[in-house]
Amino acid sequence: MEQARSAIAQTDPFALFEAWFEEAQKFEPNDPNAMALATATPDGAPSVRMVLLKDRSSDGFTFYTNAESRKGQEIRANMQAALLFHWKSLRRQIRIEGPLSEVSAGEADAYFHSRPHDSQIGSAASDQSRPLPDRQTYLDRIEELARLYPEGDVPRPAQWTGFRLSPRRIEFWLDRPNRLHDRRVFERAGPDADWADTLLYP
Repeated sequence: MEQARSAIAQTDPFALFEAWFEEAQKFEPNDPNAMALATATPDGAPSVRMVLLKDRSSDGFTFYTNAESRKGQEIRANMQAALLFHWKSLRRQIRIEGPLSEVSAGEADAYFHSRPHDSQIGSAASDQSRPLPDRQTYLDRIEELARLYPEGDVPRPAQWTGFRLSPRRIEFWLDRPNRLHDRRVFERAGPDADWADTLLYP
């Protein structure tokens, strides 16, 4: 049987995230920045979907979306969320929970205009999560925007924005044989508070 010793470092969780994320970028074959985003309505009905991490720092973890989508409406009604990174090839996962804040208009503009031109058009044409009568309607919108903006930046729709999750809890999970997994959780009371950490039973 494996020695009863954790391989998850007792360190700054942001530094540990960076170390694991760097390995994922090298070895995870598809979208190492993909993460499950869980939100909930004000009365607690949950929903979850995959999004892409677009920025990370000691301030938190940032993703972008249409604020009029289902997830956007749930976020603005209940500014809390949870993230999950699952790197199957590395047999690791990280769970992150905390409050959300909206990025500035300048940040949203900068990221929107860093995207490929076709992606800008696709986002501007989409009423994300709303009923679509037929696919051609969406394709016609895309064609019209491509005609209006054949090159250069497409105006960012006001509802297209980003959100940053400021973590209060980060849990690292490492696969072990016989399901004797390693789990270490870091928690803090607020953005300026110190982290406390402990191991968890698998």
